[in-house]
Amino acid sequence: MSEPNDTAPEKASHFIHQAIDADIAAGKTSQVITRFPPEPNAYLHIGHAKAITINYTTAQKYRGRFHLRLDDTNPVKEEQEYIDAIKADHAWLGADWGDHLYHASDYFQLLYEWALALIDAGLAYVDDQTADQIRQTRGTLTEPGVESPHRRRSPEENRDLFTRMSGGEFPDGARVLRAKIDMASANLNLRDPVMYRILHADHPQTGDTWCIYPMYDWAHGQSDWIEGITHSLCSQEFEDHRPLYEWFVDRLWDLGVRPNGVAYKPRQIEFARGNITYMVTSKRRLLQLIETGHVNGWDDPRMPTLVGLRRRGYPPRAIIDFWEGVGVAKRENNIEFSRLEYHVRDHLNRTAQRRMAVLDPIKLIITNYPQGQEEMLPAVNNPENQADGAREVPFCGELHIERNDFMVDAPKKYFRLTIGKEVRLRYAYFVTATDYKTDAEGNITEVHCTYDPATRGGDSPDGRKVKGTIHWVSARHAVDAEVRLYDHLFTAENPLTPPQGSDNWLDNVNADSLTVVPHAKIEPAAADFAPGAPVQFERTGYFTADPDTTAALPVFNRSVTLKDTWGKMQKR
Repeated sequence: MSEPNDTAPEKASHFIHQAIDADIAAGKTSQVITRFPPEPNAYLHIGHAKAITINYTTAQKYRGRFHLRLDDTNPVKEEQEYIDAIKADHAWLGADWGDHLYHASDYFQLLYEWALALIDAGLAYVDDQTADQIRQTRGTLTEPGVESPHRRRSPEENRDLFTRMSGGEFPDGARVLRAKIDMASANLNLRDPVMYRILHADHPQTGDTWCIYPMYDWAHGQSDWIEGITHSLCSQEFEDHRPLYEWFVDRLWDLGVRPNGVAYKPRQIEFARGNITYMVTSKRRLLQLIETGHVNGWDDPRMPTLVGLRRRGYPPRAIIDFWEGVGVAKRENNIEFSRLEYHVRDHLNRTAQRRMAVLDPIKLIITNYPQGQEEMLPAVNNPENQADGAREVPFCGELHIERNDFMVDAPKKYFRLTIGKEVRLRYAYFVTATDYKTDAEGNITEVHCTYDPATRGGDSPDGRKVKGTIHWVSARHAVDAEVRLYDHLFTAENPLTPPQGSDNWLDNVNADSLTVVPHAKIEPAAADFAPGAPVQFERTGYFTADPDTTAALPVFNRSVTLKDTWGKMQKR
């Protein structure tokens, strides 16, 4: 993401910026501070990239500050693996938090003291009911909840019990601390929500210091306030939680309890999620895909996780451009997957160097090419970027070409290789097919042709034209490679709707979402790409070198096809 400049902020581009402009004009905000606060219990996905982009670019727009905070309130589900991945994903997207990396656990002591303040004010109480009992007495959208029999405990008794909870006197689940709000509220989040639970578990950051841990809804809003966040920009699933966040802040404010140096309250503004067709982003559903063996982990290139998209070869700038192009709205909408692929192609077209690779090879024998001769032919690395220069490609009289680039009985508009017709070999010569050979099953194994030495470089001195150009790899110099062809993970636009005649959404999984080509032939210069580096295999698609690459076997993942072939298939 680009760096902020020294000019005045540009005109508001959406309703969030309009709201911030109003706060600045009213003197409520002098420095805009935003944040992204993920729970470190899973890998981030493309939906999180939208929230990261909105928060980070908003801070940039107003020359403010961006925080990354890990809301690590549940040590049972949080792992260092997820913490490291979240930081890596932010760095990959270019969302630089600078010196402002925080954890909710940084504030455990302060949150504990604030909880005591609410207890002393009669605004929180210790409840001995089980989790099931609390759930059963919460009520419904049409029926009020039932007050706990422990709701009227005195502040003194509640303080005593809470301090004993923190001292480790009680087992897991024996007691909780609840806010005393309104068991008849129309908003279920305000029906005496749990603030703390007993959990004898070590924490990645605090070790065994604590045996009680704050619930997300208690820690989240207060952490924003402690950090001086001015605008908490989040997706709409948090809209119903906003009254609870504000209740906590308002009650503490009334009690004179405030973070050091913060004389204002954070303002939460919600935006609509963006639902992408053929994608699922629910953590629970993604984990189900892994556990059922439909994908090979969180970093499987078919997954919508950022680590998966990175492995597939999606450029971070393409993801940012996609979300910025979609815009920020208040109502949810469905976004075509092809729109995301457009941005991936657009970026890779400008940045990926070109190489030649043959995925389904048959031999092309040039019968009049001098036996034993070799030569090097110049090839452009990237026609979109002259700075990428050129390379030398080895050529000889025996080549690999794609099986579908030759037909015996070709239709009228087939402009590739067929008997008696001339085509151009990319960067090389004009050739004319003269014969072919097949195996016992009738599969073509060799095509014989002649070449015109005067057409070196792909042009004819007599001005004759050919309509077809095909790519190739020198058989004598070819490097074996494994190529993984990835496609949509699901066959349905809305994967969570089971197909007709089924009650299982997993029946929408595309059985052809991965095709492995174990013995592709690539030119020598294609074998030098480091893992993560993008490349266009000419006439085939955009690829990236996979981390499984070894010196003995390069491995490439298809990022995206050259054209939206899936969209055309669906229309048909």
